[in-house]
Amino acid sequence: MTEHRHGGHGNRHRGQHRRSNEQRQSTCQEPPVAVLIGMPGAGKTRVGGEVAHMLGVRFTDSDEVIEQRAGMHITEYFSEYGEPRFRKLESQVIAELLHTAGGIVSLGGGAPMTEEVRRNLQAYIERGGKVVYLQADPQEAMERARRGGNRPMLAGDADARWRSLYEQRDPVFKAVANVHVHTRGSSPQHAARKVMDMVMEHDVHVTGTSITPYDVRIGVGTSNHLAEVLGDKPVRIALIHTSPVQRHSDRVRALLRQAGYQVSDVLIPDAEAGKTIEVANGIWQRLGDEGFTRSDAVVGLGGGAATDLAGFVAATWMRGIRYVNCPTSLLAMVDASTGGKTGINTPQGKNLVGSFYTPAGVLADMRALETLPNDIFIEGLGEVAKSGFIRDRDILSILEDHAQELRQFDGSTFLGSPLEDVVAELIERTVKVKAYHVSNDLREAGLREFLNYGHTLGHAIEQIEHFTWRHGNAVAVGCVFAAELSHLLGYIDQDLVDYHRRLLGSLGLPISWAGGDWDSVLELMHRDKKARGNTLRFVVLDGVGHPIHLDDPPIEAVHEAFERIRPAR
Repeated sequence: MTEHRHGGHGNRHRGQHRRSNEQRQSTCQEPPVAVLIGMPGAGKTRVGGEVAHMLGVRFTDSDEVIEQRAGMHITEYFSEYGEPRFRKLESQVIAELLHTAGGIVSLGGGAPMTEEVRRNLQAYIERGGKVVYLQADPQEAMERARRGGNRPMLAGDADARWRSLYEQRDPVFKAVANVHVHTRGSSPQHAARKVMDMVMEHDVHVTGTSITPYDVRIGVGTSNHLAEVLGDKPVRIALIHTSPVQRHSDRVRALLRQAGYQVSDVLIPDAEAGKTIEVANGIWQRLGDEGFTRSDAVVGLGGGAATDLAGFVAATWMRGIRYVNCPTSLLAMVDASTGGKTGINTPQGKNLVGSFYTPAGVLADMRALETLPNDIFIEGLGEVAKSGFIRDRDILSILEDHAQELRQFDGSTFLGSPLEDVVAELIERTVKVKAYHVSNDLREAGLREFLNYGHTLGHAIEQIEHFTWRHGNAVAVGCVFAAELSHLLGYIDQDLVDYHRRLLGSLGLPISWAGGDWDSVLELMHRDKKARGNTLRFVVLDGVGHPIHLDDPPIEAVHEAFERIRPAR
């Protein structure tokens, strides 16, 4: 089974949260975009107000609502009626706000300690909500709490009382929240920006009967979750990356060291040149020399080849250690970094050596796309379109509607533009397609093979071209080939074949291939992972969203489909 969730209750895009002042002040009848919890002095009210302003939504402080309902200050209510009665009123108010407040809501410091509030927060999360734990530096929080006053729970020695409350509340807050934001040394505006980025993330939860569950987090700044995903267990981290992502590796390295990990920097060749047994062996030797054990971990940072190799190294070192993927290309975000297929290439074929080994998490930080060249972005659309053809028609509609903007992608102007929301939705939808197949068939016994639509010829193209052709481009041509084969055997009509060519071409993807020869291609297709003995096996369509297996089709039809993807002479 696969579960999917994202924040905002259907308002998935940042622009969809922006409203006029008149709208913000109107009475809401929808759940909050996010709920902030934290210790007294954590800055929930100030930061929450800033987040609401950035998103253009209303801000509600539950303590203010309680005071309006009670007709007196909270300190007075505590004094007159006692804490149990206050907590009952607080629970009632919060239950209402979680269904009707809209916008951003902050809760009083002790609210999550009440069992009823925790149950309601959990139900809110299950409906797609984000409960944000603002984790402030204790000294900073205590100082703000002393200045703030009006805190009955801090009566007496405020600092000593704060520390005592922190010991009780911190484990509960960590368990209740599904978003954790560290604010140490941050201005309210900077902390609010971090909260906003995390609230606007698109999350896909991957689970299944044979899978250790993990999350794919998509959004701006998701790499901030790295220490959270790795957890407290690892001591040493092997950061495997390529030189073109130096800017991103510097940031990830800093995040790891700030979290207290020992980082071994492992630089590998770019693209498919890094996916070899020689490169893997060099990393194994280094892990041995540096004393890596099962309690340590791997972080893969880069494109699809880098994350494939990182996963393979993690899967094989001491029979499996924890790893996290941080993809930096569109292709890696939608394909290679998710799904738990790891591997390396051999002279005989692509990905022929590997394992099925799922990551602890995938952090698709869209900030990385700022530095992505146009041609590398475009190739990623090949895998996106493939997912539309095999399962999600809406992907195809989005690609059609935004083909021109996607084809003209410019990373330097990408973040904050309308295209950011479009790409975030495409990544989320494509990851969901992959998650569906992986959850039900981790080891590619049948259903998962449908993800290989376009790959049988695509992998042959890559091999014959010595990997000078990018994977997504080869898959695009492979999809046209598979559509032609489907048509020749009567599964689809010519219109769907033409649609393949028209859509992929409009995105700037290739739809024909002039290299190689039939005999070489046929030999490589026989080595494809889907092949059974000497029997060719393809994934074809009998309609959009309906892939099927095709075993041992007439070789004349396969040859004719190949000829139809050759450019006109």
